Amino acid sequence: MINTIIEKILSLNIEPFFLSFKLASITTFILFILCVPLAWYLSQTQSKLKPFFETLSALAIVLPPSVIGFYLLIALSPNSMIGAFFDDMFGIKLIFNFTSLVIASCFYSMPFMVQPLQNGFESLNKHMLEASYISGKSTFKTVLKVALPNIKPALLSAIVITFAHTVGEFGVVLMIGGSIEGSTKVASLAIYEFVEIMDYELAHIYSAIMLSSSFVVLFFVYLFNAKQKKLKSKS
Repeated sequence: MINTIIEKILSLNIEPFFLSFKLASITTFILFILCVPLAWYLSQTQSKLKPFFETLSALAIVLPPSVIGFYLLIALSPNSMIGAFFDDMFGIKLIFNFTSLVIASCFYSMPFMVQPLQNGFESLNKHMLEASYISGKSTFKTVLKVALPNIKPALLSAIVITFAHTVGEFGVVLMIGGSIEGSTKVASLAIYEFVEIMDYELAHIYSAIMLSSSFVVLFFVYLFNAKQKKLKSKS
């Protein structure tokens, strides 16, 4: 039995892992670019519409993945206005390919990027921000050179949790991307299919890899945050 497991490990198809990490990397990068301005706005605004925007940005936390996947499937299909536009103008299909996984992941993982960043921005010393504005720095420079460097724990948490959450996606990617070998079959889908055909050994191997990698990443995040808290308490 041990020999069989070793043989399976050596002949392991790493493509689903590659797709998972590629998807998570691209999604995290896109969400970081989009969510820093959004989180900053939510942390600074006094608008009556703030609860509305906060609700929209956090909706994916409570919505079942199948609901998000269903509406994205309808909105991005070739029969929809958006899907037809991209298909006719650019020859790009927005469902059942890697592009669809990226779009779905951005919707599904958005709260995990926005909320830590927003909390980090809200924890900043207001006098420090006022001093930046008084010295002539624009909002862009204030966020880039003052705010972000001073919320390193929140920044790291946002990036890592978004990445890890995207790696573990299942329902959304299955609905809008299917399980196409080499294109949309990520590690979570591979595990599901192994369980379906009762290949529990490979399911165990894939799951163990995902579990151990997630544990290591989160461990270092908490370790980093603990060190940052100690440094702050000393200063």
